[in-house]
Amino acid sequence: MRSLRTGWIALATFLALLALSALLVTAFTRSTHIADELAREDERVLVARYLDQLGSSIVAAQKVQLTWDDAMRHAVLKDDEAWADHFLGDFVWNNLEIDASFLVRPDGSLIHGWANGRPTEDAGYQEVRWHVEDLIAKAWHNVPLGGHQARMVHLADVDWPTAESGQPLNRWAATAVLRRDRPAFLTVVSIVPDNDYSLLKREPNYVATVRYLDGSLVRKMGDDLVLPDMGFRPNGALPANLNAVPLTTVFGDRIGWITWKPKEPGPKIVQRTAPVLAAFILFFLAVVAGGAAIMRRMRLTANELKASEAQAQHNSLHDAMSGLPNRVYYMQRLRTLLQEFSGGSASGNLFVAYIDIDGFKLVNDTMGHHVGDELVRHVAYRLREALPQGDFIARFGGDEFVVLHCSDDGAAAADRLGSEIITLMRKPFVISGNTLEVSVSCGISWGPEQSEDPGELLRRADIALYRAKQRGRGRYRRFTPDMDASVKLRREMEMELRLAITRGELSIAYQPVVDTGSGEIRGFEALLRWNHPERGEIRPDLFVPVAEQGGLMIALGTWVLRHVFTECRTWPGCDISVNLSPLQIMAGDFIPMLGALLQETGMDPHRLVFEVTEGVMLDRSAHVISVLRELNRMGIRVALDDFGIGYSSLSYLRSFQFDRIKIDRSFVQNIERDRDAHAILCAIVALGKTLRMKVVAEGVETEVQRLLVQAAGCELVQGFLFWRGLPAQEARALLPSPEAAARLCKAS
Repeated sequence: MRSLRTGWIALATFLALLALSALLVTAFTRSTHIADELAREDERVLVARYLDQLGSSIVAAQKVQLTWDDAMRHAVLKDDEAWADHFLGDFVWNNLEIDASFLVRPDGSLIHGWANGRPTEDAGYQEVRWHVEDLIAKAWHNVPLGGHQARMVHLADVDWPTAESGQPLNRWAATAVLRRDRPAFLTVVSIVPDNDYSLLKREPNYVATVRYLDGSLVRKMGDDLVLPDMGFRPNGALPANLNAVPLTTVFGDRIGWITWKPKEPGPKIVQRTAPVLAAFILFFLAVVAGGAAIMRRMRLTANELKASEAQAQHNSLHDAMSGLPNRVYYMQRLRTLLQEFSGGSASGNLFVAYIDIDGFKLVNDTMGHHVGDELVRHVAYRLREALPQGDFIARFGGDEFVVLHCSDDGAAAADRLGSEIITLMRKPFVISGNTLEVSVSCGISWGPEQSEDPGELLRRADIALYRAKQRGRGRYRRFTPDMDASVKLRREMEMELRLAITRGELSIAYQPVVDTGSGEIRGFEALLRWNHPERGEIRPDLFVPVAEQGGLMIALGTWVLRHVFTECRTWPGCDISVNLSPLQIMAGDFIPMLGALLQETGMDPHRLVFEVTEGVMLDRSAHVISVLRELNRMGIRVALDDFGIGYSSLSYLRSFQFDRIKIDRSFVQNIERDRDAHAILCAIVALGKTLRMKVVAEGVETEVQRLLVQAAGCELVQGFLFWRGLPAQEARALLPSPEAAARLCKAS
């Protein structure tokens, strides 16, 4: 019995608390609605007052132009059309933003009309004439403009109000009208003199103006009253979310509504009182929960176990950094969808888009891994928000993303998808206060048309991505069968290049650098050569990119430096130029490695010239500048190679003092026939001399070219006219005796 009574008491207490809660919530909700309605009413009063004053403010702006002796002489006493066109038409349009104006007689008949400041025969006056006539009549009952009315002066046909000084006052009236289905303010103002009061002999003419309300005027009204989205709506039903006041004429006719979005305090009241309401709810829940603590705990434990399993399942299939599905989940999804397309339950093709962020390693190296991680999250968010909801997006790790997309088309759909992805990433990312302009590359394959195997589809998309990377940044490529063969060749070349470094297939050729005046050899440029036992001579422009993309550039560059230092350390009286890859400069251990090589080989650093391309200077990071300055400190000179064909900029020529700049061969090859090429060559030489840098011209192959580059002022030249790249023994044989070499070094 006691337990039953306790149960009834608990139930009664629960019901009482529930009823009290419902009452409080109802009262609270009702009070917020009342507050919103009061705020709406205050806004309507403000707008109504503004509209009441708007007509008089428009008239006040016109008063200066219409209280004028010249206006009386030219627009009342005589019909001076040219004067009226300028001062009542063009001036009013340009200075007072009046859309249409009319010079009318006291009986309302039209004398002249202007639309947008230009004279017209009618300018739509007949549409508003009866309003003008009514307003002229109403003007007699308004308080005149220009001061306090002191007396009435008898004119030939009417009595006219004047101030204490005898100054005639302007009669005026204004009303809202609907003209050509647009709301407007129509005003009439009389013309009166400002100095010669005797000019007013009879009732003067009036100027009527029309200014539309639905343009800049209504926007200014919204700004003045701090009411958003103010506009005009014609008569009819109004949306519930808008506040409005009727727009009526002075004769009581409603022509529409002025509407705006109301500022409702209800949500702010809810926000500020939410803590109190939340405390009450928590108290209520605590009372209810106390009666069922054991059951709640059991259910909580069961739910926690279930949630843990779900979270573990989610973690196993999703990337922790971006929240996107991972490779495992992606392959499951790809396999399932591909079976549906292959089995006929889905039509069309399934597209695999493999995406890679361009220059992601540079972002990590120069700005830190935290910025790189944030960039990955931003890219994931942009892909997820912009691509269609049905697309499946995953992250494979690092800066690699993959998209699954379904479409009925083949290559055309791949082009659309690729263009959308590339365009999507062109907008800069703002991360930790830094604006990053990054691009992505994308490779696309699709099945079952190209393959029904998930792994093969992904591999083909990866191949297409590599081809896109080869062509430059910020582009996409569709997979084509010929790509497979080129990728296979690249991979074979990469493996063979690894072996070539250790098997002695690489060698160095030395091309002389010649003084244009004396013809003497001033130095040599070291050129890397690869004589493949089966493929024959392989050009550097083919295998160097393979080395850079395959991670071999550091090892290859170290081999070149050691080989050149060893071969040339005893050569007398000449410079040795060596090309550096951007990857070598960006490597953190480049300077210590270089110091160790110089000590190991005994090479004199003052004889070395390291050539770097303009691409090295693109990011202008502190690391790049510090490496170049450290080279100078060690005694090594730095030359800017291939100047003029890349990202030439005077700013990085100022940020580092290069020893010399090398003009690309493309400016020299056509110099005999191309005047522009010769002019550019002269400009570069002049720039180099101004910056105290030697200028070297590459690719000189004819005597005419030599004479032209010498005339332009180039101090040093290279080219087949003199020598091609020579083996070390032949190059060494070209050098003069030690005594002559000493004189040459002194001259240089």
